[in-house]
Amino acid sequence: MLEAFLVSTGIVALAEMGDKTQLLALVLAARFGRPAPIVLGILAATLANHALAAWLGTWITAAVGRDAMRWILGVSFLAMAAWSLLPDAIDKEKTRQMRLGVFATTLVSFFLVEMGDKTQVATVALAARYATIAPVVAGTTLGMMLANVPAVYLGEQILRRVPIVLVHRVAAGVFAALGALALIG
Repeated sequence: MLEAFLVSTGIVALAEMGDKTQLLALVLAARFGRPAPIVLGILAATLANHALAAWLGTWITAAVGRDAMRWILGVSFLAMAAWSLLPDAIDKEKTRQMRLGVFATTLVSFFLVEMGDKTQVATVALAARYATIAPVVAGTTLGMMLANVPAVYLGEQILRRVPIVLVHRVAAGVFAALGALALIG
């Protein structure tokens, strides 16, 4: 269980760097200037979204069996490696049009933007890989918070110092290694 938690934390923290939800955190912080409700909204949205994704991952594993899932996971992680190399963008206009409070805007925006996102897909794959929900959800949520809380508080300063291309390459390497390990067995 500790391995599932630690791997999930690291994978998602790396995958989230430069991701559209991290960009959304920057946009919300710049727009509202109230970090506490933004951080709480990110936490609530991530817990709900990743719990759903982890449940799906364990259900898929039970439905298709361990051997088929090993191949699905291997290919999925290799696809995630390639996807990690692609930059993300966020539609700032949609976040401007929301008429909710800071917490609700963050909650709804993050939940919707995370649907089908690489960190959600990673959560599905990790839950399938480890056949467990709680440590994967805890780890992926911590990974999201590790990447997004600094973005809310220190956003632009971090982006000036950390080359996002390097972070994307490291994340791609980790996903590729996990894919290779899954295919090897």
